[in-house]
Amino acid sequence: MHWRCWSAAPLRTIGGWCPRWRCCGRRRGGERVIVPAFVYFFAQLYPFRRVNRPSARTAAAAGGCMLVRRGALIAAGGLDPIRGARIDDVALGRLLKRPPSRARIWLGFSTGVRSLRPYPGLGTLWDMIARSAYTQLRYSPVLLAATLGGLLWLYVLPPAAAVAGLASAAAGGGAAAGWAAGAGLAGWAGMTLSFLPVLRLYRLSWFRAPVLPLVAVLYAVMTADSARRHYAGRGGEWKGRTVAPRRGQSAANRP
Repeated sequence: MHWRCWSAAPLRTIGGWCPRWRCCGRRRGGERVIVPAFVYFFAQLYPFRRVNRPSARTAAAAGGCMLVRRGALIAAGGLDPIRGARIDDVALGRLLKRPPSRARIWLGFSTGVRSLRPYPGLGTLWDMIARSAYTQLRYSPVLLAATLGGLLWLYVLPPAAAVAGLASAAAGGGAAAGWAAGAGLAGWAGMTLSFLPVLRLYRLSWFRAPVLPLVAVLYAVMTADSARRHYAGRGGEWKGRTVAPRRGQSAANRP
């Protein structure tokens, strides 16, 4: 399946496929909660259509499976320009799409590529996300506050408004309570429907979709913890070592 995608686009220089992660084991509750939402948020942060559009500045790649034309990689300077990048797959996609290479790239989902890396518990997944979340925000407290506020606004406010509105309407709160409940339920339903394709990709029950707001809160906490680790000198911890940010890396990690 994924090879057909590559051969159908001979002019593209790099192809990246988001593999289907391991999250279906009976004892892998953390993976079932975190992994689908990780893919969901990644696709929002780097919309695949914009990544694949040559005229768009957005560039990304999925490290699970990547194919790169050797000549284009050499022309871009090889891997040396990104050797210190914490988000190295995205950095590679950006390196090839922007000058001097200006290569065409492709990013998409695949069911023909499966990740074998296990994440046995919530702690390992937490470390994986906290390792690079604040890097993606360019180590900016302003962007951190905006991201946390955005997660709460988009994913927590709708269900909170729905529950509060319904409770107020039941107590005779009037038209305002009804409007709040209706708007909250509409927003909640919208995010639930948008999450369903990712759950289908991982063959998980649709019953998990309505609890996306709780998962978003968990991601907000992990993002805040990423910033805490950075200021404590523990940012970039991965597999027993700390990957220090290179000078100018914050600019290199921009979408």
